[in-house]
Amino acid sequence: MSTDEPSHLGRASGIPARPEDAVLDVVADPHPDETYLVRFTCPEFTSLCPITGQPDFAHLVIDYVPDRHLLESKALKLYLHSFRNHGAFHEACTVGIAKRLMAAANPVWLRLGGYWYPRGGIPIDIFYQSGEPPAGLWLPEPGVQPYRGRG
Repeated sequence: MSTDEPSHLGRASGIPARPEDAVLDVVADPHPDETYLVRFTCPEFTSLCPITGQPDFAHLVIDYVPDRHLLESKALKLYLHSFRNHGAFHEACTVGIAKRLMAAANPVWLRLGGYWYPRGGIPIDIFYQSGEPPAGLWLPEPGVQPYRGRG
């Protein structure tokens, strides 16, 4: 974690080989006196099934209320891409990502919805929330369709 010199911003950066190798940079919140929502949407998240090695696909929606730091988006993108060759169950990916984001940015509040596309005919949706959202927060719907081809 870095707030002075982000390791990816403005530099050429490759995709980390493993999620644990990824550096999640943060930058100073320009509005620490305000309560506002930041949303990242990753409609093409991929990882591997740890048993079969086949690809799994998900639509991730990350909502958070910053405290003193913002997640730097390029670092987040590289971190999420590092799962492409990572074998883990849906629950491990979804909750693990949420916990890693909490540790990196220490937000006031965080919610992550993992909408996994079906394998074997069953979509799996996994949701993580760090607690109650702050009072008065405008919290839009995630915008992900209930499964019917998810689009």
